Amino acid sequence: MIRFIIKGIVRDKSKSLIPIAVISVGVMVTVLMFGFLKGVFSDVINQNARLDTGHVKIMTKPYAENKEQLPNDLALLDIRELIDSLNQNFPEMIWTPRIKFGGIMDVPDNFGNTKSQGPGMGLALALFDKDSKELERLKLSESVEKGSLPNKKGQILLSDNYANKLNINPGETITFFGSTMEGSMVFQNYEMSGTVRFGSPLMDKSTFIIDILDAQVMLDMNNGSGEILGYFKNNKYDDKRALTIAKKFNSKYISSSDEYAPVMVTLKDQNDLRASLEMGDAFSGVFLFVFIIAMSLVLWNTGLIGGLRRYNEFGIRLAIGESKSNIFRILLVEASVIGIIGSLIGTSLGILFCYYLQEVGIDISKDIANSTIIMPSVMRAYVTSDLFYIGFIPGLFSMLFGTALSGRGIYKRETARLFKELEV
Repeated sequence: MIRFIIKGIVRDKSKSLIPIAVISVGVMVTVLMFGFLKGVFSDVINQNARLDTGHVKIMTKPYAENKEQLPNDLALLDIRELIDSLNQNFPEMIWTPRIKFGGIMDVPDNFGNTKSQGPGMGLALALFDKDSKELERLKLSESVEKGSLPNKKGQILLSDNYANKLNINPGETITFFGSTMEGSMVFQNYEMSGTVRFGSPLMDKSTFIIDILDAQVMLDMNNGSGEILGYFKNNKYDDKRALTIAKKFNSKYISSSDEYAPVMVTLKDQNDLRASLEMGDAFSGVFLFVFIIAMSLVLWNTGLIGGLRRYNEFGIRLAIGESKSNIFRILLVEASVIGIIGSLIGTSLGILFCYYLQEVGIDISKDIANSTIIMPSVMRAYVTSDLFYIGFIPGLFSMLFGTALSGRGIYKRETARLFKELEV
């Protein structure tokens, strides 16, 4: 029967062309939007994890309450012992310390006078510790614009935009003016080794990177760190596992009287990410539901028009003894075949466009130049396994629903009037 129905669909294009076109367009838009939204949200998570939040983050309680102010006087101490304990209790994660700090960067001329200066945001990483995987995580090797990465103590890495603003080139000296953990003034010279582009306007604006050992000496933070970040070894964020780990860690210090006791928070519990991402997931669900309803209404109208055109066909089939339920059932099978064909076409087109957006993306760097949150400057779609079946949900359901609504007219036909209608 399926073979017979397919032949009828192919030969009588008038009853299948419009529904297939409607389904194809609807499924294509559904797949494209689903892949695009998933790509954007995934990039936001990955970008925040790499540059700021980690998959989990450990801070002291007062530091966590004032983290926007980068209060290194409230930093973690004895971090080597803490990291050893974390490695033992949570071996499924990689733990790495980071220090964030601010100050003034001054570029001297050949006579030692100030050539240019400006405020900067410092990020101290374990650059020379291969086990931390910080270079790979931040993709620093791939992001170098000028010069090279630091390869010895006393070198500094600037964002490319910041270096251009300060008019400094690799190999030149730059001076940091700031304060230590204890509040004392500090002046430290560094050799600028190169520049990088982070891919986030907020980070590219005025960020510089030094090795964490240099930062600990400069800021009087021996064996101390503002934050300890934890990353799953597969580099994929798992919210349930992260919450479990945070709950287990925090349970050890929940009754501690130490006001500087460490506290662990997950990625989604930072920067208002949980609410934003849950809103995005809800939007995706609403978007899919709205498309199903809208396509069902269109296909209902298409089915009604098709039903009017096939009015005599149904009458003849009823007149020769075919049951109404059988005609209705065959209509639903036809609708399923049309829905599958349209969904296949729409899914193929949607994945094709998603792949294009995955490789090329949409540059929004100018629109978020003044953004205060970390997000990628290029929005991309992701081609995932979900896209190969997600379009069949609106494609099949809407076609079946629309056909079922329009097919109700079959049961309203009165067999006694059939021959009178056929005579006409």
